[in-house]
Amino acid sequence: MKPLTRPLLLLVLLCQLTGCAAVVVGGAVATGVAVHDRRTVGTVIDDNLLEVRVRNALFGDERLDGSVRIKVNAHNGWVLLAGEALTPELVDLATRLATEVDGVQRLFNELAPVPRATLSQAGNDRWISGRVNASLTAIRDLPGFDPTRVQVTTTRGVVYLQGLVTRAEADAAVERARTVRGVERVVMIFEFKDPRA
Repeated sequence: MKPLTRPLLLLVLLCQLTGCAAVVVGGAVATGVAVHDRRTVGTVIDDNLLEVRVRNALFGDERLDGSVRIKVNAHNGWVLLAGEALTPELVDLATRLATEVDGVQRLFNELAPVPRATLSQAGNDRWISGRVNASLTAIRDLPGFDPTRVQVTTTRGVVYLQGLVTRAEADAAVERARTVRGVERVVMIFEFKDPRA
């Protein structure tokens, strides 16, 4: 079977079983993104589905109500939870629920036990993420570097960087992110392509 045929066939079957249009859209986006990604198309799709399963586990629990803001990002089975969960008990609950989801290989819980961000703070986080993504396009001195390989998540001015990168790419991405106005701190959750380098 051709490399793209199997994942696309899986998507069609999933849609027929679940009737979920979001899976088709997510799969199409994943297929397009995988052209630049170091993960396989199947892994990109698995990560997208993993994000959905983690969100369903979190927000299917009525205790995690409108008082929480949790961003979920998965890369190669490594899952980041970032945002606000009001109390330490809610942070612990979110941790437990996410950990129990099949496919989570590592969990990075960056939830803070503080009140949910205001609309203004959430908007500022989106602005920072956009500016960090734009700043990564200025990295031109690394052969083969593709800024779309770095996933950027921002909460409360803290920028989390994920992806499968070389150490040189990670260093360059962190340096660029640190220069963006409004960034309080940069946290690397990179998986390294060259682990021994």
